[in-house]
Amino acid sequence: MKKQERQRYIKRLLSSKEIERQEDFVSLLRAENIDVTQATISRDIKDMQLVKVPSATGGYHYSMPVQKKMDTEKKLKRTLKDAYVSYATQDKFVLIKVLPGNGPALASLVEAMHYEHVFGTLGDDSTVLIICKSLDATLELQQTLQRLLSDN
Repeated sequence: MKKQERQRYIKRLLSSKEIERQEDFVSLLRAENIDVTQATISRDIKDMQLVKVPSATGGYHYSMPVQKKMDTEKKLKRTLKDAYVSYATQDKFVLIKVLPGNGPALASLVEAMHYEHVFGTLGDDSTVLIICKSLDATLELQQTLQRLLSDN
């Protein structure tokens, strides 16, 4: 498995679990049939700039760097503010219309946010199609979009 693919798995794990030790990453990835060593995980942690943050249970767990996510959300808000035209939903799909040239950037920013409820995105010149994991996920994404569009 390539490094980029493995790191995507690690990001997904971080969004769904509180991982306290490098060995936990190894076990969880091996459960997904991804053969890794603790040394590889250690390099990934450094490369991804993961940080340890306090857990509700009193320990510490790994997390994506807060600043990076905040910067991405800031860029997402700015792109929506500057280029948003309209959006519509149908079942598990959210279609966002933007000014020409902004679709690929918006699709990349949505992907970079690693929203739990998003299955994937497709972006062309002026349209972004976001595929959600469920109907409830579509509603969550709608609320997120409305919040991002209303925040100034």
